Amino acid sequence: MGNLEKDGVSLGKAAVLLVLHTGGAETALQDRSVACGYKVYKGKVGSMDSAKIFAAITTAAKREGLINDRYREEHALYHSILEAYHGICRGQDGLGNVMRSAGLLFSIVRGPRLPNDAADGEWIAIALYGSMGAPIKGFEHEVLGLGINPV
Repeated sequence: MGNLEKDGVSLGKAAVLLVLHTGGAETALQDRSVACGYKVYKGKVGSMDSAKIFAAITTAAKREGLINDRYREEHALYHSILEAYHGICRGQDGLGNVMRSAGLLFSIVRGPRLPNDAADGEWIAIALYGSMGAPIKGFEHEVLGLGINPV
């Protein structure tokens, strides 16, 4: 992971690296992210229905204590998911209506934009990574999206 051990990692970079890494590298990145003042979570979701993707990420964020039920926090989360989702859909925000399916990993990272910078306030980042394509095995391709908003 290069200079991450020495220099820390920004909020968006933590979200993207977390969604891409697995195994020992994932565990090390989670530990380093927590040391940088972030709360982190990684999960997975697959669907042809965008509402199910949004719901899975929102449910995970609430269940893991990354957001509470205040409007401002839910609103920041929603827009972060929407930005990441927009990125993986190439500007066409929809799956089932255009016969695409998605198998995605997602990461949620909450904290300051830069490591241990509490003066900057709280932000939330969502990264999505996985495959998308026609609902036929072998017809998919990789996708990656990132959304960041202030809480």
